[in-house]
Amino acid sequence: MTDVVLSATGLVMRFGGITATDNVTLNLRRGARHALIGPNGAGKTTLVNLLTGVLTPTAGRIVLEGEDITRLAPHARVARGMVRTFQINQLFDSMTPLETLALVVSQRSGLGAQWWRPLGASGRVSERAAQLLEQFHLGDVAHQPTRELAYGKRRLLEIAIALACEPRVLLLDEPVAGVPAGEREELLQTVAALPADVSVLLIEHDMDLVFSFADRMTVLVNGALLTEGDPDTIAHDPKVKEVYLGQGAVHV
Repeated sequence: MTDVVLSATGLVMRFGGITATDNVTLNLRRGARHALIGPNGAGKTTLVNLLTGVLTPTAGRIVLEGEDITRLAPHARVARGMVRTFQINQLFDSMTPLETLALVVSQRSGLGAQWWRPLGASGRVSERAAQLLEQFHLGDVAHQPTRELAYGKRRLLEIAIALACEPRVLLLDEPVAGVPAGEREELLQTVAALPADVSVLLIEHDMDLVFSFADRMTVLVNGALLTEGDPDTIAHDPKVKEVYLGQGAVHV
């Protein structure tokens, strides 16, 4: 499967007598728009924590572009091109979006502590930061402290930071969670316009976003794989409808 960029095989995660992840296999294809869905408590967060190295599996194997990363530290996975955005916004409140992106781009470019030099000192850094500000509709707030930004803008900045890390695999962790209705459209458009060469795994409860974005879906229930398929197959799967019964979560 040469077109598979990220492969998780037989993942098991036990916490004492509780099995949070039960023999889950997932393959993320190159350039995919793949959604991971399931009711609360299905094990989505645990699975993502395994993929990103926050947790080490009890059993199973994770391979990124042919390399076994099962026991690799989270920062080492980022360096190899796997980047995650977080459901709980984690940003530098006192820094501006421009400063934040310049810092991330500098670190990714190997300039490290030199990020604090005047932003124009490195044309490469300032140019890339400017591109990201424009791409993520942050130009009008580029010089505002992050703590003053509207919540939707903070989520846009979070995804911009992830892309500044030059990911080959991007794990989008509930990007519209908590975003007011009036700020959602800009965020949805930005997610839809993510670079085609970045393989995206979306973890999301918002089914409008899931069905408009994903070309493939994996459904987890009680830590185990219920089913996987294209959006139309998932929408009409009786097992999936039963799981979401009463939640109005699956389109028909």
